[in-house]
Amino acid sequence: MASYTISEINTLLKGELIGATSQKIEGPEEIQKANSNQITFIGSNKYVKFWQDSKACAALINYDLNIAPGDNRAFLKVKNVDLAMAKILELFNPKAPAFDTDIHPTAVIHETAKIGAGCKIGPNCYVGKHVELGSEVLLYPNVCVFDETSIGNNTIVWSGTVIRERCIIGSHCIFHTNVSIGADGFGYRPNEDGKGLVKIPQIGNVIIGNHVEIGANSCVDRAKFSATIIGDGCKIDNLVQIAHNSIMGRSCIMAGHSGLAGSVTLGDGVIIGGSASIKDHTTIHSGAKVGAGSGVMNDVEAGKTVLGYPAQDARNMLKQWVAVRRFMKN
Repeated sequence: MASYTISEINTLLKGELIGATSQKIEGPEEIQKANSNQITFIGSNKYVKFWQDSKACAALINYDLNIAPGDNRAFLKVKNVDLAMAKILELFNPKAPAFDTDIHPTAVIHETAKIGAGCKIGPNCYVGKHVELGSEVLLYPNVCVFDETSIGNNTIVWSGTVIRERCIIGSHCIFHTNVSIGADGFGYRPNEDGKGLVKIPQIGNVIIGNHVEIGANSCVDRAKFSATIIGDGCKIDNLVQIAHNSIMGRSCIMAGHSGLAGSVTLGDGVIIGGSASIKDHTTIHSGAKVGAGSGVMNDVEAGKTVLGYPAQDARNMLKQWVAVRRFMKN
């Protein structure tokens, strides 16, 4: 088990060391669960009250907090506790599951597929015709990559994920378990005779940029024509739906249970809260934020925060909620 002194950790974080501890630090933990060999974090005054009874030997604290660590305990004051904790978590991050062989004998790889240097392909994977894998791609067991798909260097695809035909995946991406990339978009129209529904063929594909991470059980549907596009650096939570022909700019965030209907466009740096839903053919411009549980029916201006169902300016919606509560009390 890896362990570090508080000085060694401070060398990594370059914070301000207050106090001292002789304890070796063996990992991070929540302030109320930590033991004497663990470091915790105090990001705001809300958690200061828990420090006295915590068993942690050290804590990361924000610069604006003024408390004393106590005997044989230490604080590292940093500008951003969350970012500093991310570095510590990386320090103690266990190694990923190892491959006994680079390409498992039960994997089915078409003879026309091109497999880059250092790729690892687990048991029961399927790699179809004319697939191209860049270097150092990892396909964990039971991954399917269908025909004419390309995957860039150092991308990791976890078990159960299916990447359909003709998709283009960038480098350094992470797809967690049971992700669906390139399934048919949801398109139906009533039959002319009024009996039943006609399925609209979805002949486009999905294009995903570099450094994109997609959480477990999320779906990115292929386009009716052209492409559904996920820009560089986007981070998508579990159980997210991205419908056909939607376009996400760079570094967008979508939290769990949120969804984009067809042909939605997100600018750069858009944040979509959990369980929010976005109407089809809507544009949310760069830097805008959508509150959790909101329903966006109209375009959202750049940098604006919207909230509610239907979503509107967050300040106006909060005023309405306050007014309703006052009315109910009366």
